[in-house]
Amino acid sequence: MKIAYISHTRFPNEKAHGHQIARVCEALALLKHSVTLVAPGVHNEISQDPKKYYHLKQDFPVEHLPTKDALLSPLVPGRFAMIFTMKSFRDALKKHLIENKYDLLYTRSHHVLPALLRFKMPVVIELHAIPKRGTKKFIDLCKQCKRVVALTSPMRDELVQLGVSKAKIIVEGDAVDLDRFSKFPQSKKARHHFDVPDGIPVVGYVGSLVTMDKLEKGVDLLIKAMVNLKKTHHHAFLLVVGGPKDWSEKYRLQAIHAGLTDDNMQFYGPVPHKLIPDAIAACDMCIYPVPKSKHKFFSRDTSPLKLFEYLAAGKPIICGDIPPVRDVVSKDCVQFVEPGSVTSLGGALRDAIDRPDAGKKRAKKGLEVVKKYTWEKRMARILRELKMKDER
Repeated sequence: MKIAYISHTRFPNEKAHGHQIARVCEALALLKHSVTLVAPGVHNEISQDPKKYYHLKQDFPVEHLPTKDALLSPLVPGRFAMIFTMKSFRDALKKHLIENKYDLLYTRSHHVLPALLRFKMPVVIELHAIPKRGTKKFIDLCKQCKRVVALTSPMRDELVQLGVSKAKIIVEGDAVDLDRFSKFPQSKKARHHFDVPDGIPVVGYVGSLVTMDKLEKGVDLLIKAMVNLKKTHHHAFLLVVGGPKDWSEKYRLQAIHAGLTDDNMQFYGPVPHKLIPDAIAACDMCIYPVPKSKHKFFSRDTSPLKLFEYLAAGKPIICGDIPPVRDVVSKDCVQFVEPGSVTSLGGALRDAIDRPDAGKKRAKKGLEVVKKYTWEKRMARILRELKMKDER
């Protein structure tokens, strides 16, 4: 099948969505499809080849379309610069699709849907959020797509309520590259790299600290829980690996103010994708704390890459109990805690330190669960669903 993956953002990029796009395209290529990533030709400080930058096993062509990049202009305000740049990209995209025919157009951006749906080519949109503005128009566009991939079942349920046919929706969360964790670095070596002491349980958080630039993911809760842990004489070391840098420094200062010291914490900041397995290897347990929040990101949209990576690493996991993660894991493979509760998180940390065998038992089951969540299996399921639903 000849597939075009349409991205409205620069590529490659350092954010999580860039990594996700790269893995989806790689998986399609590994499944023997002819896939081309189509992206705007805008300024990009990353000069590395995508295969090298994302450490991909399989290469795929990237087509950067000529785009007037207003984001660099000091004369155009930020919001208008984005609007102007997107219009330029959509114009170039229309020209590209006139000159090139594909069996399938795949995107995770609702911004390009109007341009894609003009052509007599099947369109699949993979949703990582439902737009707050222009929802009615957006739903009308979804109805015109061949299929809608919802990242979580709560997202599917809301789409159905808004008027999208359930038969049109495929639920598939994110995934993981198991090969990256098959040759796992030794814990002692990994600890040395991240300047973590031996002989003490390491509580780890590895991943982005905020989403949408300002929505916190719960690291502040983890800091408070570690302070309480210290008061109960449960000795442990906190390792937080992830960015942005300014947030990492903000949390480090918050931890110092709360009573932690360099002897029991390390805020390492962001690292390249290739070092994620090393960071996780340095941990004895991995944490996905979740704030108490009504934000749709936590109740509907999130399919955290870090959770899949924790599972693939075979680490004991403590995880905020929110509806989206229940699509993937159960209490058999992670220890759930109440979102936003420092008390619940602290109790789980104490339990993990006092009863390590229970955590290892859950981690072993987690390794079995994550086997079906590879990028190749994910994309094979999506394409198979397309074919099966066409035959019904």
